[in-house]
Parts: sequence; structure tokens; C-alpha cells
Amino acid sequence: MASAKPKSGAAGTQKARLNWAAIEADPRFRALHRKKNVFLWGWMIAAVVYYFLLPIGAAYFPGIFNRQVWGPVNVGLLFALSQFVVAWFIAALYSRKAGRDFDPLAQDIAKDSHKFGA
Repeated sequence: MASAKPKSGAAGTQKARLNWAAIEADPRFRALHRKKNVFLWGWMIAAVVYYFLLPIGAAYFPGIFNRQVWGPVNVGLLFALSQFVVAWFIAALYSRKAGRDFDPLAQDIAKDSHKFGA
């Protein structure tokens, strides 16, 4: 369990002096927040839709999902396993997007955070 006790030392002092309201009002911070929201909500909706296709497909299209592909492996099982692939794909996509777009902008804001004053 994390301690609520404030940090001591240089890092703790710097954190205490940051003006979070000013950082939040910074247009770069708002742009970063907006970009992340658009990216994350879009992919979250896509992932949820893909997730619910499995029970919906199994309930309403059992002929397709029961079709044997190879031995005991059927389309439903392959579709269920594909959800892991989709989750890894989205995680990799986020990691790439964060490295290219989100992290540099966040570092710029963090670098200039001392300019916002207390």
C-alpha cells in the first residue's frame, strides 16, 4: 500500500512547488490529454465491440462458430484466441503511439513545469 506521506528531498520539494492548475491550463497539456483520449477511447470501443462479437456470434451464429477448422479446433475457438492477438496488437499500437506522440509532448511539459510557478 502506498504511503500518503509527502516525499522529502529535491524531488519531493519540486513536486510540492508545481502549479498543477497552471499545468492543466497549458494548451500543450490539453492537446496531449485530448490526443490520448481520442486514441484510447477509439481503441477501447473497437476492443469492446470485438470482445462482444464472441458471445453474440456464438449465440446467433452457432453454425459459423461450430464449423470445424482442424480436428477439435473450430471457428469459435480461433475467434476466442484471436482476442488475445487483438489485445496485444492494441497494446503494441499504444506503445508505439506513446513513444512517438505522447511521451515527447509530456516530456516538454515536464521540462517546462518549473516555469509555471507555485
